[in-house]
Amino acid sequence: MLRVLVVAALYYGAARLGLLQQLVRDQVTPLWPPTGVALAALLVLGVRVWPGIALGAFFVNVFLGPSVLAVLAITAGNTLAPLAALLMLRRAGLRPDLDRLRDVLALVFLGALAGMLISSTIGTGALVLSGAVEAGDFWSTWSVWWTGDAMGILVVTPFLLVLRRARWPVRASPGRWLEAGALAAGTVLTTLLVTRTPHSSLLFLVSPFLIWAAFRFQLAGAAPCALTVSTLAIMAAAAGDGPFDQEDLFSDMVTLQAFNGTTALTALLIAAVITERNRTHEEIRRICARFALMVAQLDPRPDGYVFPPFEDDVQPGDDEAPPWGPAP
Repeated sequence: MLRVLVVAALYYGAARLGLLQQLVRDQVTPLWPPTGVALAALLVLGVRVWPGIALGAFFVNVFLGPSVLAVLAITAGNTLAPLAALLMLRRAGLRPDLDRLRDVLALVFLGALAGMLISSTIGTGALVLSGAVEAGDFWSTWSVWWTGDAMGILVVTPFLLVLRRARWPVRASPGRWLEAGALAAGTVLTTLLVTRTPHSSLLFLVSPFLIWAAFRFQLAGAAPCALTVSTLAIMAAAAGDGPFDQEDLFSDMVTLQAFNGTTALTALLIAAVITERNRTHEEIRRICARFALMVAQLDPRPDGYVFPPFEDDVQPGDDEAPPWGPAP
């Protein structure tokens, strides 16, 4: 019961943060953190905490929904979507550590893109049927809802999974700390610069920092960097700054979510590839060390024995006694 209440509280708190950057009807945002919280809770704690998700979703929407039926429908969609995503991810064999490329691809395509179709469709349909959103605005509202939930999975869930395993790096050298500080400062400053400059082509100047984070710190560095970049970009879009100063909501959303999606995919995919490479290299090193030990232990040569040469080393006409065999 305590875990259910904690999940509900975390869901509600994440929702209040997400609503600060709403774009449609004070409740549809380009990044919906509670979805990421819900999936992370289900991956770590199991299906039994789903009432916490439903409880948190209900308390979030009861103050926003146009009617009780609409609130109940939205709550059902917000609960069913992460549950469906969990079932698909389990079927795909996902490991919460996200240390394999297949895990990241499953999270992207099954958890984010496929699973969140449920919440966006039910939620937008409830708003249209209740009259809170015009029927002609269905697809624009649906696209914001779907991409917002999907981005919650892509940037919040990996961050929480990393946070769960985080330990203080007591053996880190001063150079490592200096590198981490330079990476964090460079990521924040570059993102602030490109999201305040009215040129969308400059947005991807943050990519080198994401690659840096993934190569040097794997998921532990890539996930926080992706979350930071996406959050700052969404804040700029909500304020209408930089490349998000267009009048059309749909155009702003395309620019924003294309940038956020590329950011998350770049960070997660490269981190997974580097982690797999490092693990393979370490496994090869262990196998080589084990093989060398086995050879050393099983060496059958008696003391003083000299191995015979290869046949190609024996020249015609060599009639002296062969130099191999026990040493005299």
